[in-house]
Amino acid sequence: MLPAPAGAGTINCEVVDPIGQPLGGAEVTVTAKTTGRALAKGTTDAYGLFCAALPPGAYSLLMTAEGMQPARWTFDIAAGETLPMGRVQLEVAEQLEPPSPGTWLFDPPHTAIRFIARHVGMANVHGRFERFEGGVRVAHNVEDSQVEIRIDASSITTGNNTRDGHLRSADFLDVENYPYIHFISDRFVYRGGNNWGVQGSLTMHGVSRSVVLDTTYLGAVNGGYGEELRCAARATAELHREDYTLNWRNMLARGIAIVGPTVKLELDIQTMFQGPDTPTPPD
Repeated sequence: MLPAPAGAGTINCEVVDPIGQPLGGAEVTVTAKTTGRALAKGTTDAYGLFCAALPPGAYSLLMTAEGMQPARWTFDIAAGETLPMGRVQLEVAEQLEPPSPGTWLFDPPHTAIRFIARHVGMANVHGRFERFEGGVRVAHNVEDSQVEIRIDASSITTGNNTRDGHLRSADFLDVENYPYIHFISDRFVYRGGNNWGVQGSLTMHGVSRSVVLDTTYLGAVNGGYGEELRCAARATAELHREDYTLNWRNMLARGIAIVGPTVKLELDIQTMFQGPDTPTPPD
């Protein structure tokens, strides 16, 4: 471990799973209590270890891992202090009650479809799609449920008009010929806790590829705006642009400044219950 900078304190801990085995890949975020700003963020290594150097002050720590209950602490640290938090054992998350079977439609004002891409030679590019529609048909057996999303490709925005125009052009999304990006699932796979893998086909730029949305179900509530029954989920996926014939190497050779070959897709979804499915009458 590298020595801490002058005037800083350090924290360290070992994270293990419910049977005491090292838990690599757990996400740890340390936030200053006075400002709410995240001053340290990372993941545990293959041995479940995490260490961070921090300015003196008061902090809160949040630790999360797939399928596990979050763990939280508050602590104070002084300059030159080493604060060992010891072995932290995360417990399996309690499974939330699944949403009622039936049709749930996206609520666009409370749903976001974002992406993050590495700009070649520069910082990350953040963007979003502003127009989309879709929903979830929740089956009595959740594994048989289905998600469908249709995105208006021309609604892409990154906060830069020149770049947005280029992304809509034939070099990238070619929205004139391929106006929609379409995802339809074919399988829900339970991963423990409130985590699911939603497998399906994503069609973009005239090409369809198999994609898995790593999805966390956040629960359902009855109330809020107009007392609607709502549920929420968060999902991520990594897309490879060349899978969709978006040839970044050719663009680099032509001197075009572009985003990199992989794009991280993030979906924060809130849906409203439309009612149970109507049974199909027998022949």
